[in-house]
Amino acid sequence: MAEGNHSLVTEFILAGLTEKPELQLPLFLLFLGIYVVTALGNLGMMALIGLSSHLHTPMYYFLCSLSFIDFCQSTIITPKMLGNFVTEKNTISYAECLTQLYFFLVFVISECHMLAAMAYDRYAAICNPLLYHATMSHGVCSWMVAGVCGMGLIGATAHTVCMLRVIFCKADIINHYFCDLFPLLELSCSSTFVNEVVVLCFSAFNIMVPSLTIVGSYVFIIASILRIRSTQGRAKAFSTCSSHASAVALFFGSAAFMYLQPSSVSSMDQGKVSSVFYTIIVPMLNPMIYSLRNKDVKIALSKFLERKGLV
Repeated sequence: MAEGNHSLVTEFILAGLTEKPELQLPLFLLFLGIYVVTALGNLGMMALIGLSSHLHTPMYYFLCSLSFIDFCQSTIITPKMLGNFVTEKNTISYAECLTQLYFFLVFVISECHMLAAMAYDRYAAICNPLLYHATMSHGVCSWMVAGVCGMGLIGATAHTVCMLRVIFCKADIINHYFCDLFPLLELSCSSTFVNEVVVLCFSAFNIMVPSLTIVGSYVFIIASILRIRSTQGRAKAFSTCSSHASAVALFFGSAAFMYLQPSSVSSMDQGKVSSVFYTIIVPMLNPMIYSLRNKDVKIALSKFLERKGLV
């Protein structure tokens, strides 16, 4: 490795999800299917929102951005993971590893804040409907998405710069299926105290701040819904929020399990399972959650298929 990196390791070996040969092919086919569904679902959602004029609202602008984040996050992780199932030794260079880490962090942090932005959008729509179009103007939505991306870039840069100071010399096998923070820190020959403090601080901020924003928004949303006298009105209001709440619970639950505990008490094997949820399963489920439980998306899809003569 170059002297500037102070590292004796020039490449790493990704251990993957399992070392059992009999599971390699079934897992390859499973995750290949998941990736195809993820790509088609998120790209399809983006295309549908772009082509359907009545979906050109703040809610679907954020949903389109979320689909883009999910697609990119899955693409950064899954192809390399699939290679691990069909090769005897899945190697990744030091530079490729840090690049994968950087872009993974950009998109996973962005997703945290995007879900918070979507919760605020639902709060504005349900609690202040008369001011909604002024509150969530095109300019405001654009600045919110820019802020989400900015948070992802800042967090990823901080983590990656701290990782550059770590010396790797005693081992080169990463006990994970991609280059994540804690599995990399386990291989360090130098002190990782600063890195762990940075991880816990940024993870707490990027999980707790969006979580508090989401919880606060939903407290006001539920209070407003309960004041609606019409049963049909309450059901409609709840339906617009239930899909978002499902996505939030799955993503934040698995991410918090991985990052909000010190490495001394966390198990990498448990971390792998947790990581599968927010890196692979959640990006696949989000388009399904928002399409199957959203009447506007169903109508837009049926109209699109009718125009193409497919139904």
